[in-house]
Amino acid sequence: MSLKSDILSELQKSGGAPVSGQELSARFGVSRSAVWKAVNALRRDGYDIASSTNIGYALVAESDALTAEGVRAALAENRRALDIEALSETNSTNNEAKRLIAEGRDESVLVVSDRQTAGKGRLGRSFFSPKGSLYMSLAFRVDTDIADAVKLTTAAAVAVALAVEELTPLRPQIKWVNDVYLDGKKICGILTEGVTDIESGRVTHMIIGIGLNCGTEDFPPELRDIAANIDRGGVSRCRFAAAIASHLLDFVEGAPFLELYRERCFVLGREINCIQNGVVTPATAVAVDDSGALVVRLADGSLRALSTGEISIRLRQGENEK
Repeated sequence: MSLKSDILSELQKSGGAPVSGQELSARFGVSRSAVWKAVNALRRDGYDIASSTNIGYALVAESDALTAEGVRAALAENRRALDIEALSETNSTNNEAKRLIAEGRDESVLVVSDRQTAGKGRLGRSFFSPKGSLYMSLAFRVDTDIADAVKLTTAAAVAVALAVEELTPLRPQIKWVNDVYLDGKKICGILTEGVTDIESGRVTHMIIGIGLNCGTEDFPPELRDIAANIDRGGVSRCRFAAAIASHLLDFVEGAPFLELYRERCFVLGREINCIQNGVVTPATAVAVDDSGALVVRLADGSLRALSTGEISIRLRQGENEK
């Protein structure tokens, strides 16, 4: 963890009250000059830090710059060893995470970017990724088969919903499988990819990409009726990235999430259309089972479990179609 991150974390925890340079110097075992240099580096990153002789440093306003130091400072103490890469632009944070894995990064790594030039959605779709929103990918080592690995995509949706709930007054919902909605419009897309060992057929790494619309004011015409931007209320993107990553890592490490998912899944109990290979099948969404599959009741009364990646779901006409 860098001195910049350490100092930023202390200034954030002080709630705007000044922290003396001597206190920071003693706490981190560095010189006053090193503290001064770290503070100036934070100012260059966009943090408004006031200073006064014999009083110390105070964080006047939190920057919205997306930096590794900013994300790390917002993480809980037990998460600050997380490997973080912050970029001003990339073609895709998932692609960048896969590149880091190929280079030998073996532990969990978080990639955040201010903009994507070729953001990816499910089924080969593009994901609108202009400057100002949050684009992130968390890559981590696993040893599992694909059936178990794909359940983590539902965990990612819960992680996003929880972060939004904690940091804003908003209460998002989830459309199966992993689209996060607010007031009938999509605010977040999630793309899960795996790295597979050819010999064993096992998944060795998972990459979960998340795009949260939290700074996008002007959507293209084709998205204006279906996508929305959340009001962050001044909360930085670094805090959102840290909250989402923290919850997701908790779930990866075994914390339960399916009940949280069910509570937020707005298709349950609703009549839907299941579209698979161009065939539309009317059904009623009944439950989400312990594998993350959507259990539906067909017109003949039989039950069917729909697994991730098989279908698209949309509510019927007259049911606020999404």
